[in-house]
Amino acid sequence: MEERIIKTTIGVYAMEELCDAERQLVEAAIGATDNSYVPYSHFRVGCAVMLQTGEVITGCNQENAAFSVTICAERTALFAAGAAHPNTPVVAIAIAARNEHGLTAEPVTPCGSCRQALVETEVRHGRKVRLLLYGTRHVFAIDGIEALLPLSFTDGQM
Repeated sequence: MEERIIKTTIGVYAMEELCDAERQLVEAAIGATDNSYVPYSHFRVGCAVMLQTGEVITGCNQENAAFSVTICAERTALFAAGAAHPNTPVVAIAIAARNEHGLTAEPVTPCGSCRQALVETEVRHGRKVRLLLYGTRHVFAIDGIEALLPLSFTDGQM
């Protein structure tokens, strides 16, 4: 038997330690939580995607009584970016969330479906995407989705 160890490195920053562009991206994600439609969970998630051109596209979660039709903030933003700018790489993504008590203290991570969408985004453009996961206590900074989804499924496996 062989055993493999998978390690993940996550930078932990105070908001003021981020560079201006990253701080603005996180602030855009926080602002995007205002546009969430969450009549069932009351859990608002906002996302901001930065393209290589510097343009920022936001998204938010949208719930539906037919729960399987619900879409997360990350995929909303990624798919909007892909539809409007199909040949422009995504360089960074910021995610923020709040519940009925306010912004979450700890960063919220993308769900499995959103992690897979990020894998495809990285494969599509041939580059890693920097993830900025916001919480009021700190911001997690991760270089590439592989840190959160190390055994990902890609077209190379088909």
